Amino acid sequence: QVQPVESGGGLVQTGGSLRLSCSASGDGFGVYDMGWFRQGLGKEREFVAGISWKRETWYTDGVKGRFTVSRDNTNRSMFLQMNSLKPEDTGVYYCAQKRRTGSRYDSAHWDDWGQGTQVTVSS
Repeated sequence: QVQPVESGGGLVQTGGSLRLSCSASGDGFGVYDMGWFRQGLGKEREFVAGISWKRETWYTDGVKGRFTVSRDNTNRSMFLQMNSLKPEDTGVYYCAQKRRTGSRYDSAHWDDWGQGTQVTVSS
């Protein structure tokens, strides 16, 4: 398993951009799905974007065309480029690894989680 650590969050105005990074120590980074989730205040954790070890990507509908997920297996890192940010994108963003079968969109089926990084989009 890996121990993910997120970075790159911050405060940005509506329409701005941020790039989140996830660095992972431990074994197995290059062979499993990796993903981003977020949790707004008082809300449940929700799926944002995922990427397989073959770099297949998938996104929740609300971020398609605005967010891009990528990974660098050599450097054990994953990234989330977020453009055209909206206030509803505000939340704590978490990096996770999925080692089990099950839904790619359900946080209950993901295994190794980071501590999260705060993203705040002001209107």
